Amino acid sequence: MRKAFFIIWLILIAPIAMGAIRLPEVLSDNMVLQGNKEIRIWGWADSGERIKVSFNGQIRKVKTAKNGEWMVTLDPEKYGGPYILRIEGKDHAIELNNILIGDVWFCSGQSNMVWSVSGSKDAEEEIASAKYTEIRSFNVGRKVAFEPATEIHGQWQVCSPETVGSFSAVAYFFARKLFQETNIPIGIINASWGGTEIEPWISGKSFAALPYELKDHYNYIPENSPDSMKIKLATGAVEAGKVQPNLYPSILYNGMVSPVVNMPIKGVIWYQGENNAHAERSGDYYSLFPCLIRDWRAQWGYEFPFYWVQLANYKPESTLPVESHWAELRDAQHHTLSVPNTGEAVTIDIGEANDIHPRNKQDVGFRLALIALNKTYGQEVVYSGPVYKSMIITGNKITLDFDHTGSGLMVKNKYGYLQGFAIAGADKRFVWAKAYINKNNQVVVYNDEIASPVFVRYAWSDNPGDANLYNREGLPASPFQASRD
Repeated sequence: MRKAFFIIWLILIAPIAMGAIRLPEVLSDNMVLQGNKEIRIWGWADSGERIKVSFNGQIRKVKTAKNGEWMVTLDPEKYGGPYILRIEGKDHAIELNNILIGDVWFCSGQSNMVWSVSGSKDAEEEIASAKYTEIRSFNVGRKVAFEPATEIHGQWQVCSPETVGSFSAVAYFFARKLFQETNIPIGIINASWGGTEIEPWISGKSFAALPYELKDHYNYIPENSPDSMKIKLATGAVEAGKVQPNLYPSILYNGMVSPVVNMPIKGVIWYQGENNAHAERSGDYYSLFPCLIRDWRAQWGYEFPFYWVQLANYKPESTLPVESHWAELRDAQHHTLSVPNTGEAVTIDIGEANDIHPRNKQDVGFRLALIALNKTYGQEVVYSGPVYKSMIITGNKITLDFDHTGSGLMVKNKYGYLQGFAIAGADKRFVWAKAYINKNNQVVVYNDEIASPVFVRYAWSDNPGDANLYNREGLPASPFQASRD
């Protein structure tokens, strides 16, 4: 009886196991493919099988390699759709439907990028109004890997009140604003993992090239040791889903980013850094963050736009000026603007003192979208709040000039005076300062107790809740520290 069952089972599975074409899950119904760039379609089949790919009048043929892999490249397509993609083999065919050509944004980071629309401010109203069939989302399943993986798990979902609740809120509100302003279909691929540091997201090759002092907190175990996590995973002694991702560099890049680099994208939005600040390694972020950006661009093969969220205000406000890992990490993020084709959304005014996950994700996505609309889509919109430019010291006063002042600097409180500034002399002992906007659209900072100021800071704390310098377009000034040259 068992033998007969086995024969029947073998016959039933044979058409699937032998000669079947397989695609990565990121290539599926409802997907968005990047417009105006070459399109790559890839997958697996039997060695030597001939594959035919048809899309919007384009036809490509390829022979599967010995390892079962195949890939074709299609000419760039203009924005539009929906289209059908058909892949044919000798005895098997796959047809993908409802495909759009638009802009694909890769969205990554930790829990504030993971955070869903259903958990955000005004969730009920936002979900009910989410009728944007030309916005699509792919949530990448969590996966760690010690070598670059080829597959991820997830599915493309069309934006609707029934689906949008599980979308990344930051990514959705970003996509919504872009679509409303450009009418271009938007795809968001959300590859995020809560509580993760930046090191697991950097590829092994780039991480290995970093200076030792940026890596010495990892305790390496030889790969051939029985205690090696690679061996434990291979033998089933440990489940992959239970590996703590911060224990090893590169394992999230391998598991959740590497499988997507064949897919052209418009750009990246990033929301991460809280865990590096918690670990008191904010200083490392000055090197690690530019490394990640350059690394990912090298993996995709071109310098796409890379925009991020500067950390929001969090934890109790300080009564006195103090040092802050949170502020140092924001500063590291801000300095990374020196990398070409980057942008930063400042959020020090929309965090929550008692919750690391502020529910106002609408303004986060909106501010990221302003950057993209200006820098990527060429629209003349103010996309940044005031950014420190230079300083002049005259007597006991420091006069500050700013870029990105829009239509003018503005104090945002009912009393009309600035807060959040601190100054210090050569001893670097900071005290709170008085500040005002002068008639030349500059900020003048002073404290009568500091006769010869040398240093100035703005919003330099975990939670600079009283900081209130904006431009008239309503965008907050970026925190900074500066000194006399």
